Amino acid sequence: MTERLSDTARKSLIDPLTANGWAVDTAADAIEKTYEFKDFTEAFAWMTRAALWAEKWDHHPDWSNSYNRVKVRLTTHDVDGLSALDAKLARKMDQLRED
Repeated sequence: MTERLSDTARKSLIDPLTANGWAVDTAADAIEKTYEFKDFTEAFAWMTRAALWAEKWDHHPDWSNSYNRVKVRLTTHDVDGLSALDAKLARKMDQLRED
């Protein structure tokens, strides 16, 4: 069962993400980041790789694509806020961007 992050868990899981460009939306208890790529093809290829991990972990992002940019918003709807799954998927998305 997925649980909403405690204050301690937020510090250890979310703080490193904010240091890497993620922003916290406190009103929605979500994290957001916009990735920029060389062109549409590169952006779409990254989305495809990220989608495979999201499906594998059964945790799907709210995202949008506009040409070479992908805006991502992560929150866990089942717990009405951030969970460890959000941090896990955010780290994977950052890793995929670096590959």
